Amino acid sequence: MNIGIDKLSFYVPNLYVDMTDLAHARETDPDKFHIGIGQDKMAVSPVTQDIVTLGANAAAKILSDTDKKEIDMVIVGTESSTDYSKASAVSIHRLLGIQPFARSFEVKEACYGATAALQMAKDYISEHPTRKVLVIASDLSRYGLHSGGEPTQGAGAIAILVTSDPRILTLENDSVFLTEDIYDFWRPSYSDFPIVDGPLSNETYIQSFGKVWTRHKEVTGLALPDYDALCFHIPYTKMGKKALLSVLPETDETTQERLMKRYEESITYSRNVGNLYTGSLFLGLISLLEVSQELEVGSTIGLFSYGSGAVSEFFSARLVKGFKEQLLANEHQALLNNRKKLAIPEYEEVFSQTLPKHGEAAEFSDQTRFSIEKVENDIRYYREN
Repeated sequence: MNIGIDKLSFYVPNLYVDMTDLAHARETDPDKFHIGIGQDKMAVSPVTQDIVTLGANAAAKILSDTDKKEIDMVIVGTESSTDYSKASAVSIHRLLGIQPFARSFEVKEACYGATAALQMAKDYISEHPTRKVLVIASDLSRYGLHSGGEPTQGAGAIAILVTSDPRILTLENDSVFLTEDIYDFWRPSYSDFPIVDGPLSNETYIQSFGKVWTRHKEVTGLALPDYDALCFHIPYTKMGKKALLSVLPETDETTQERLMKRYEESITYSRNVGNLYTGSLFLGLISLLEVSQELEVGSTIGLFSYGSGAVSEFFSARLVKGFKEQLLANEHQALLNNRKKLAIPEYEEVFSQTLPKHGEAAEFSDQTRFSIEKVENDIRYYREN
C-alpha cells in the first residue's frame, strides 16, 4: 500500500523584518545575516496569532468538506504550546470543522515533533486505508530582542494531509532514527525563551545527520547518487548546507552539483521566513517542490529531521504522478509577497506585545481568516473571518 502526503501547504504571518534593517539596528554587518546564516527576511507574528491560528490558517487552504469527514486524527507537532494540559490540536479540530469522532493531540520533541506525527499518521493509515490524518507543524521561534539567536527567529505553520494513494509523494519504509540525551537547546517551563549552547547545537546537528545517514546506508544500501534531492531541518539556511557539505565528498561531482542545486531551491522560502522549528523541514520540502523545475515523477527525496535534545531521523519519499497539480506555488508566493515590512521600532513593539495573564481580559482585531478574538478568564477565544 502506498501511503504519504496527499496535500501540503504552509502559512506565515503577514509581517516581516528585513535582515539588512535588523543588522544595521544591531550594528552588525548585513553579510553576517544574509551570507553567514543565510537569511534575508524574518516572519514576525502579531499578538493575535498563536500556534492554533497559524495551524488552522495553514490547513484551511487544503481541506475539502470530504477531507473533514474522513480525518480521524489531528496531530500538532510543536514546541510552542501555551497550555500544559489542553492540546492546540483540540482547538484546531473545532475551528476547521473536522468530524467529531477523531483523536486530537500534540507531539513534543523540539523541532522533531512533526516528523514523529507524520510517522504516526503513516502507521494509522496503514491500518485504516480509507481514512485520513491531518498533521500540523506550528511554532513561534522566539529568542528575544538583542539576543544572539534573534536573527534566527521566525513563525508559521505547515499542514500535511496523510492518506493512502497520495497525490504528492509516498513515504518509503526506510526510516532510521537516533536519540541522544544532550542539552544543546532547551526551554525550562519557567522561561519565555530557550537556552541555547550554539556551538554544541551546531555540532550535534551535523553529527546526528552523519550518524543516521551512515546507518541508513548500511540498512538500505542507498547512497547519495540514489537521491534526486535532500531536504534538511533548517533552523537557518546555512545549517542544512553544512550538513550536506559534510557528506558530499562521498560521491561524484555530478551528484554533488545536482544535490547542491536542489538544496538551494529547498531554502528559497526559508530565506524569506526564518525558523519554523517543527515546520522547517517541511517548508524546505514545499520550497523544493514548488521552486525546482528538475523534479519529476519517481524522483526520490531524502529528508533529515532534527530536534534538539536530541532526536533525529532520516527517511525517503518518492514523487508520484500528478504531484505538480497538487502544489500551491502561486498562492504561497502571493502570501510571501503581500506581507507588510516592519521598521525596526515597529518590529520591537510587535515582538514585545503579550496576551493578558492571570485572568485579565483583552479584545483584539485581526482580519486574518483565523485569529485570537479575545482573552477572558484565562481562555483564548478564536475568530473566523
